[in-house]
Amino acid sequence: MASEELTGLSNSFARQNSASGVSLDFEPDTDYQFVETLEERYKCAYCHLVLHNPHQTGCGHRFCQHCIISLRELNTVPTCPVDKETIKVHEVFKDNCCKREVLNLQVFCKNAPGCNSKIILGRYQEHLQQCLFGSVQCTNDGCHDQIPRKDLKDHLSLQCKFREEMCQYCNKYVVSINLKKHEKNDCSDFPVPCLHNCSQIILKKEIEKHFSVCPEAEVDCPYKQYGCPVKIKRGKLAEHENAALREHMLQILDKNSRLEEQISDLYKSLEFKEIKIQQLADTVKKCEKEFRQFAQLLGKNNNLMVSTQTLASHIDKSAWLETQVRQLIQMANQQQSQFDLRPLLETIENVKQKIAFMETYDQRLVVLEGQSNKHDVHINIHKAQLNKNEERFKLLEGTCYNGKLIWKIMDYKMKKKEAMEGRTVSIFSQPFYTSRCGYRLCARAYLNGDGSGKGTHVSLYFVVMRGEFDSLLPWPFKQKVTLMLLDQSGKKNHIVEVFRADPHSSSFKRPDGEMNIASGCPRFVAHAVLENAKNTYVKDDTLFLKVVVDLTDLEEL
Repeated sequence: MASEELTGLSNSFARQNSASGVSLDFEPDTDYQFVETLEERYKCAYCHLVLHNPHQTGCGHRFCQHCIISLRELNTVPTCPVDKETIKVHEVFKDNCCKREVLNLQVFCKNAPGCNSKIILGRYQEHLQQCLFGSVQCTNDGCHDQIPRKDLKDHLSLQCKFREEMCQYCNKYVVSINLKKHEKNDCSDFPVPCLHNCSQIILKKEIEKHFSVCPEAEVDCPYKQYGCPVKIKRGKLAEHENAALREHMLQILDKNSRLEEQISDLYKSLEFKEIKIQQLADTVKKCEKEFRQFAQLLGKNNNLMVSTQTLASHIDKSAWLETQVRQLIQMANQQQSQFDLRPLLETIENVKQKIAFMETYDQRLVVLEGQSNKHDVHINIHKAQLNKNEERFKLLEGTCYNGKLIWKIMDYKMKKKEAMEGRTVSIFSQPFYTSRCGYRLCARAYLNGDGSGKGTHVSLYFVVMRGEFDSLLPWPFKQKVTLMLLDQSGKKNHIVEVFRADPHSSSFKRPDGEMNIASGCPRFVAHAVLENAKNTYVKDDTLFLKVVVDLTDLEEL
């Protein structure tokens, strides 16, 4: 029972502290370098470190909140380690006065001597998040370098081996260490010298096209088929054709003469075979005549066996002669059609006409392709503009101008995992306004916690952003802000944190950049509470956060 009372006491204290004003806190169990020697009254009587959320016992000694709880858990009857007095639960109280004094103790930045800042302990974590000498992880994929925050911009843009640089030839973004390899192997717009030493520089993607017209490329003479053995550079081909015109004509005439002789020999061969076919036809007729005579003698001859054998012999001879005639006729027809040049000449002429038509058609395709590319560029520009306008319209449709924000966070488990892995540590809500011409604001959530709540809580912060009407608004921002986690069961068991903007904090001054440093609750809600199955703060992997700005005494423009 006593432990439950202590736990309830600590929870109540944490809730009151976050609601009382600007969130001030620091990481316990850390070796801080104080500007002045830490007085004993600011040290925990149990762990002897600087007091964190101090509680005072009835005997007058102070302890950290987690230390007083540990004493109760370790001992059935807790006793003060200083005077051995029994610690009575009902006499333990939160020492808010001491807490304020502790939070305002000045400490040196851990990044000294580079950073010579002196910060109050309650602002220590906030300072570390923006300290120019603090080490931060390079955000480029593949780079594991830790760089001082002040040098991060130069590292990302000039020094990091894994930064993306634009290829000067194809305008594609390539990781810096792979740029040379990309230019040499992958970039189709990379200029390369012609392999034939024609002194021209060609884009890699146009090499084959260039080779077909390169004046230094060696090609066969067009009259190679007529017997010209010359291989010569394309640029000197016309000169060779003019110089060797007589030889080329003689080669053509010589080849034509040989063709005519071959055709003449073929015709003679055909005539010879026709004569042979005629002779075979006469032999067949003679055999048929003998066959009829044998058939007449067959009825008169008593020697049937001899007649039958003779008849069979003549039948076989007749069938063989008939087969030979058919083969000769088929061979003659094939050779005659093979050397008939008129169909071949007609086919060549048709092919020439088709080639000429295709060349004209190819030129038209090149023109049309150029026009199509121009249209594609214009269409892509219009598509990009339409997408940009659509995003702007969606943003305007969901923007609130009454100082209230309902923030729906979907895919909670996935986004928390990304935060735990360090890929997306925090997420921002859409902007909202106190009025049409009012302050521009948003919320920032760390689903895996930030600062003292890292790994155990969801941290929720309030952010003042740069707006269009900042020059007309009163500064610093002074309104009361309510942060809420909405209960989705309908019972309205919302988790609520309230604070009023501190006019002395840089978080609420007029923004110099896109937005100020966030301010809020690093321990807004514990993961154990948020993800408890008995609660309905997360439903269908979705949670709702609400931010309300008190508009009292705020004049509209």
